[in-house]
Amino acid sequence: MPHILKNEQLEIHIDLPHENYQTSRFDWTGKIQTVKFRGIPVSITEKNNGSEENSFGKGFYNEFGIDSALGFECAKVGEWFHKIGIGLLKKSDSEYFFYKEHEIQPAEFEVKTTSKCIQLKCTSVLLHGYGYILTKNMTVQDDGFIISYHLKNTGEKEIITDEYVHNFLAINNERVSPEYLLKFPFQLNPENLLDSEKAIDLRCNEVSFKSNPEGEFFIHKLSGNTTPQAEWELIHRKQKIGISETASFQAQKVNLWGWKHVISPELFHHIHLKPDESTEWYRKYKIFMLD
Repeated sequence: MPHILKNEQLEIHIDLPHENYQTSRFDWTGKIQTVKFRGIPVSITEKNNGSEENSFGKGFYNEFGIDSALGFECAKVGEWFHKIGIGLLKKSDSEYFFYKEHEIQPAEFEVKTTSKCIQLKCTSVLLHGYGYILTKNMTVQDDGFIISYHLKNTGEKEIITDEYVHNFLAINNERVSPEYLLKFPFQLNPENLLDSEKAIDLRCNEVSFKSNPEGEFFIHKLSGNTTPQAEWELIHRKQKIGISETASFQAQKVNLWGWKHVISPELFHHIHLKPDESTEWYRKYKIFMLD
């Protein structure tokens, strides 16, 4: 059963590390699977396939090292490497692919809960000179929720990686349409746009939709080569509901992925830790009614 954080406006369902999703991509300490605002869902699953629901992302899942997991280059095929927030993965290929399923040796997890907050701690073993302790607090607030991170390098080598939240959004399960408007606090200058149906309309600092896309779409580096304040806001005009994310860092990059049923803005945080160093950051979400 998920742990539920709630107040008069919000209900947040969080799966514990060894519940439901237990594959090798998303952080097991970050499994916010459902968020409801006044009883209305604002999140959804990565794929509309109920039979495989626990094999893919949902809600506000996050991931470390999408392009290269920690220690992957040091490991030989058949050996193990780190995936932060999960444990050790077995290397089966010369290249790392985030969507490929790997054999897993789970890390050590600790969970502490209150009615308003859940703390999840992930402690790794030392392997190939790498080690870490990840501590995450998720706290419900009057107008949203906040995810606070603390990452400590307990190894002998530097940790260089990134972290993002996939943000699988659909307000009241509404499919992607011109009713949605996604805003950023910077001028859009994407490096690459994959939109075969030409459904996306980019204007100044806004992303909107000219039609209802059926296939997947993707925009890489919405802010070009700049590192803007990490922030976005999504509204649905008909439902009159909005949701925003504001983080404590400058975004290494900002991507947007989506499909006919889901919109996923992604704010990437760059992490560089020397041995025995620690870092902290947070992501704050607000959910609100439009005037």
